[in-house]
Amino acid sequence: MSVLKLDHVKKDFKLRDGLKTTTIHAVKDATFELPSDKTIALVGESGSGKSTIARMITCLETPTSGTITLDGEPVPTHGRKLYEYRHNVQMVFQDPFASLNPYHTIFHHIARPLMLNHLANSREEYEQKVIELLERVELTPATKFMYRRPHELSGGQRQRVAIARALAPQPKVLIADEPVSMLDVSLRLGVLNLLSRIQQEEHIGMLYITHDLATARHFSDEIMVMYHGDIVEHGPADDVILHPQQEYTKVLLAAAPDPEKHFAKVRAERARQ
Repeated sequence: MSVLKLDHVKKDFKLRDGLKTTTIHAVKDATFELPSDKTIALVGESGSGKSTIARMITCLETPTSGTITLDGEPVPTHGRKLYEYRHNVQMVFQDPFASLNPYHTIFHHIARPLMLNHLANSREEYEQKVIELLERVELTPATKFMYRRPHELSGGQRQRVAIARALAPQPKVLIADEPVSMLDVSLRLGVLNLLSRIQQEEHIGMLYITHDLATARHFSDEIMVMYHGDIVEHGPADDVILHPQQEYTKVLLAAAPDPEKHFAKVRAERARQ
């Protein structure tokens, strides 16, 4: 079983304003494990440090201190081992409009990581693997999408292409950073169900970053709540949602929309009329 582990990871940013330098503690002390058989949701308001954790895991940022390991091996800083680590840890970005190059075809976007990782030997093999990946993300018939460009697809279809691209190198860990926040509400459930199915079938460890506590509960095994750079609560999804221990978690839950309470209020008002 593959395990991604963060051990007392911190990240500071220094901001300079004239002669004054201010240190921003984006992530103060993150410690957790992500095994390959689980989805863990990281929940918190904007600016809490969620995306900074994702960027450190994917080597887009370097931790100020602490260690990140995959299968017990520290994240390399350069060379072939860093290349292999990035092969094993992939990211699905928030914005499918920005994460795909509008100039290139869908085939190019998915075939590129296959080529970089030498996962096929001929044009026919590349085409067959791209077709298989498109079918895995439910873009069928795959030949209908392969040679289109991103602007010819809907937002949900583009995000499925981004997921297929992330799956191409056969990763052990998938970081999904707000993967449905830019999509229409009608499309979100389909993409989340797809990610959940892929995680279960491929035994990929998934870190699901979101503002949405409802989806965090239903699509994750565990929930971590982040506040001002600290992970303030971590536990099984149902326990965190139904029996929150921290005041900040209770505030988040109170702020989440609850259709049942809304309709109960409407019914009560109608009954009084």
